[in-house]
Amino acid sequence: MFKIVITGPESTGKSTLSIALANHFKVVQVEEYARTYLQNLTKNYIQQDLTEMAKGQIALEDKALEIDSKFIVCDTSLEVIKIWSEFKYGECASFITSSLQKRKPDLYLLMTPDLPWEEDPLRENPGNRQELFGLYKNELINSKVPFYEITGNGETRLAMAIEVIENILT
Repeated sequence: MFKIVITGPESTGKSTLSIALANHFKVVQVEEYARTYLQNLTKNYIQQDLTEMAKGQIALEDKALEIDSKFIVCDTSLEVIKIWSEFKYGECASFITSSLQKRKPDLYLLMTPDLPWEEDPLRENPGNRQELFGLYKNELINSKVPFYEITGNGETRLAMAIEVIENILT
């Protein structure tokens, strides 16, 4: 099954785009497990929580891959957890890095940080989205998985992403 991952820094429209793409193509959308995990956490998260988030994301993706769909669209994946762990803690658990190597998607859509920041209690970095974007771009280059940068406002982003996907799948 073809797997597309929407990725990039916080507040770049990943969730909005992944839902819109799933609706447009009538395919399965995989939500970001970390958001659910953090909303249910009764304390501040620690580095070990990132491994649990990765396990939850894997479970959601595996469940989606069992559904009869042309492809799946993931609202982030393990690369987000890896980049965040390295950025915040200076290292990443081997479970996350090895799982990411084994579970590469077929396509990444990298969201640029050109949308205005939207406040959210789970978001932490309004001031360094460009720096984080650079980390994402380097990660994707090193992954050897095709990726495309998605820019502009909501409608422009959606049209650009649809065009990329249609060109890849035909």
